[in-house]
Amino acid sequence: MAEEQQDSRDAFASWGRGVRPEEAEAWSELVDTARRTVTDGLVVGTSGNVSVRVGDTVLVTPSGVPYDRLTPDDVTGVDLDGRQLLGTLVPTSELPMHLAIYHHTDARAVVHTHAVHATAVSTLVPELPAIHYMSGALGGAVRVAPYATYGTPELAENMLQALTDRSACLLQNHGTITHGHTLSQAYDRTAQLEWMCHLWLTARSLPNLTPHLLTEEQVAEAGERLRGYGQR
Repeated sequence: MAEEQQDSRDAFASWGRGVRPEEAEAWSELVDTARRTVTDGLVVGTSGNVSVRVGDTVLVTPSGVPYDRLTPDDVTGVDLDGRQLLGTLVPTSELPMHLAIYHHTDARAVVHTHAVHATAVSTLVPELPAIHYMSGALGGAVRVAPYATYGTPELAENMLQALTDRSACLLQNHGTITHGHTLSQAYDRTAQLEWMCHLWLTARSLPNLTPHLLTEEQVAEAGERLRGYGQR
């Protein structure tokens, strides 16, 4: 046991002063999640961003750094007011959106992407049509937040309105944002949202046919059932 504890201390020694083991572990998961957004085609280059809350510290991807180059030395953390606590790299320009979510919800993780199908849908409708019952897993109809310049308080406010009683929304002419209790949950919601947007665009592309949509009640019923889905 003593040897295992020493190995753990040695493993975190390279992270530098001020980085707690739980923050180091969370940063590693954050980097893996950010890289997955690229691998799965949800972002291109350094677009999009990921964050995770550890206590009152928010670890967040830095601005303009390719995810495949991130290392333990690049750990970037701020407090809930945006003051930098960890690292020297500038946090993502979308930090206002992330902090707004942490201030107004019980979220512990946020994923923002420029997923192509979801972004396309954000330019067409005020909310994603109820094409599939998995809308219920996101709290109901996925709304589109009105456009505002990236990184601004206005965009963060528009996003919060669209996220009322929801765990995901579309950002008009911009992309997606989701939150969850874990990075895995937030990422899965992002992937699910992109899939539903792809589904709707595919269905509506057929000439002379109109997709059948679910009612608000059907989506709500599915949402209730999904709360108990999976292993306990």
